Amino acid sequence: MKLVVGLGNPGSSYEGTRHNIGFEVLGELALRWRADRPKQRFEAHLIESNFNGEKVLLAAPQTFMNVSGRCVQQIIKFFQIPLTDILVVCDDLNLKVGQLRLRASGSAGGQKGLLSILQVCGSEAVPRLRIGIGRPPEKMDAAAYVLSKFRKDELPEVDTAVREAATGVELWIKNGIAAAMNVVNVSVSDADDGSAEKSR
Repeated sequence: MKLVVGLGNPGSSYEGTRHNIGFEVLGELALRWRADRPKQRFEAHLIESNFNGEKVLLAAPQTFMNVSGRCVQQIIKFFQIPLTDILVVCDDLNLKVGQLRLRASGSAGGQKGLLSILQVCGSEAVPRLRIGIGRPPEKMDAAAYVLSKFRKDELPEVDTAVREAATGVELWIKNGIAAAMNVVNVSVSDADDGSAEKSR
């Protein structure tokens, strides 16, 4: 069994915001897999589906971003899911809009939802797929920026990133983290590779 956690904030007022791109990836996967509608369980919108012969849980925490770990802790305890079979999909301020970076472990890098999950898991060895949302404009508060909606000119890149991220999740399920990283991270230059992680 695999668990894919897409991070975001619940409620219609947060739809389309930069912080909710993890929810968008779950929606793309559910559409591709023709999954059933989500059920409210473990403080999450939870979908039980199958992909490539494997049972997969798609979880969108409804606890608000900063306490996402509370939901994830309930799910992994109930289903006895090891950390290596969890993939967290979240936004990243340190990557340009639409850029993807898949990692098997590492720090939270300032992403409060990921930090909450790492804290309840007691380990940084939790795979994560980060999706770039870009840096805030000069003098704009980062907290306000992540809760803002994407600009119209950014939407094509965002739509592409959501589809590519969903494909990355499928590769992780089918082939494992190392093989998926080789595909997802191929667009990251040697000079840039890992810089976001190192700067945190």
